[in-house]
Parts: sequence; structure tokens; C-alpha cells
Amino acid sequence: MADDNKFGELKSTLIKAKVAGADDDAKPDNKRDSKGRAYATGRRKESVARVWIKPGSGKITVNGRDEKVYFARPVLRMILRQPLIATNRDGQFDVIVTVNGGGLSGQAGAVRHGISRALVNYEPDLRAALKPGGFLTRDPRAVERKKYGRPKARRSFQFSKR
Repeated sequence: MADDNKFGELKSTLIKAKVAGADDDAKPDNKRDSKGRAYATGRRKESVARVWIKPGSGKITVNGRDEKVYFARPVLRMILRQPLIATNRDGQFDVIVTVNGGGLSGQAGAVRHGISRALVNYEPDLRAALKPGGFLTRDPRAVERKKYGRPKARRSFQFSKR
């Protein structure tokens, strides 16, 4: 009988220790490489962006070119900077991006998604600021496929009774 009681005490002690250890494990640690960079992949439509961020002066380089050269339209540059502005980190990180596939609008959305994910990898506490804005969610909208017997996805040929 006394052995059963000791076993029960030992079991409850182990369970308490495991629960206490679970709190320590629940905190996500940052995911940085040996050079202090965080990496993430962003996607939108047919575009895929590979993004590296590191502490710096706020320079964004896309496919080896400055962001103003690659994304000439101001709206696209605004889209890129949204996650940095939402987390008050604009001008604190250098961003290096390689992006391919799709058009400029899809590429800008992919870069935004990649920057958001890289920020969370670099600093996990920023997730709370990025998640409500929808920056961490991959936009599922894509071009609808063309159907047979139609000129486009939904457009029909003009109908005439005669």
C-alpha cells in the first residue's frame, strides 16, 4: 500500500515537471542562420519569392536590383513595405529577395508574404502584429482555368435565336 502511494506521488511530480517544461518549449525560438539572417518563402498567384532579412539600413534588393527599379509603380512598393510598417521595423532590416513567376502584382504580393514570414522567423513576437493584418496568410486567389466550348473561363459566345 505504501509503495502505491509513493508511486502516485512520483507520478504527480513527473506530470507537474512535464507541464512546467511544456511552457518553456511553447516559446518559439528565432530561426536565424550563422550570418544572422532569417529566411522565408512567400507565394502569391504563380509567383514565388525567396526572402532573406538581416539587420541593416532598410535597403530592399529584388533580383539584384533596387526595389525602385524592379517595382516602378509606387503601389507595388507600398505593398512590399506593409509588414515592416505594421511591425514598426521599416528601415531596420536589409531585405534580399529573389522572385520569379507571374506578373509584377503577384510578385509584389509574394514578396510581402515572404517578408512577413521572415520577420516572424527572425522575431517570433511579431506574429501578434502580423497575423490580424492577414500578412501571414497565403492569398489563395488564382486565375480560373479556361473551359472548353467557351472563349474564356466564364464568357460565352453571343447567343442569337436565329
